[in-house]
Amino acid sequence: MEKLTIQEEEVMLYIWELKECFVKDILAKFPEPKPPYTTVASIVKNLERKQYVKPTRMGNTYRYTPLIRESEYKRTFMSGFVRNYFANSYKEMVSFFAKEQKISANDLKDIIDMIEKGKEK
Repeated sequence: MEKLTIQEEEVMLYIWELKECFVKDILAKFPEPKPPYTTVASIVKNLERKQYVKPTRMGNTYRYTPLIRESEYKRTFMSGFVRNYFANSYKEMVSFFAKEQKISANDLKDIIDMIEKGKEK
């Protein structure tokens, strides 16, 4: 799976949200000022080339559907992120965010609850 650029990730997030869409649908999701239609169309073509989306011809345009699940993408690239920036330690990652005050004590309690509930299954 090829890593996406920031712009490709943004477009891909809209595609995952829409499930199936045309370039105009993706463009409608962008806040103002919206990028040019041709820019979004070019990004979608890159996503097609990277095999993230599948085009289906609909008259004189294409409808796009995701080929890769959002959870699969996140799992693949978050693992690399943790490996590259936190010595493959999720504990170090959480510790970093706690020290930087980017995560609260309540958030940490919620995470612990989720972990403990996962162990019960």
